[in-house]
Amino acid sequence: MRDPTRREVVQGVLAAFGGGMLLDVDTFLARYGEGARARAQGGVGRFTRDDVALLDEVADTILPTTSTPGAKAAQTGAIMALMVTDTYSDRDQKVFRDGMKTLDDRCRSMHGHGFMEATPAHRLALLEVLDREQYDYQKQKAAEQPTHYFRLMKGLAMKGYFTSE
Repeated sequence: MRDPTRREVVQGVLAAFGGGMLLDVDTFLARYGEGARARAQGGVGRFTRDDVALLDEVADTILPTTSTPGAKAAQTGAIMALMVTDTYSDRDQKVFRDGMKTLDDRCRSMHGHGFMEATPAHRLALLEVLDREQYDYQKQKAAEQPTHYFRLMKGLAMKGYFTSE
């Protein structure tokens, strides 16, 4: 039996996390590719360079460096910002953007400082709480309610990372 390809892993992970609301992997790679990362480094749409840096740190907390580079090394924050800007509805863009502020505010209330100043342990503790919250929210939400912001972030972090080279 052969090992799965990166594309097969991405498709499996996204299926598990409701990735159908995102572009499929083939469309993503054809439309964005690696050149999109370079274009996104100075900011994307209404996402500033600082926003992209925050998204990089969130993604890197979810997918840290191990024997392979982590999400920040793959510049996943830029792809997340680009995907939100180019593919999300206005409602989902607002959920995502408001979620970035909520995430930072929650970190301040839990640890006394923003996410960018947090230690890796504090970041992980916060994201574990948010992951449990999004899971419970998604199970109980009505169809017309938006997807939880952290589910959007986590899905994009994984998609951006696993589609990187």
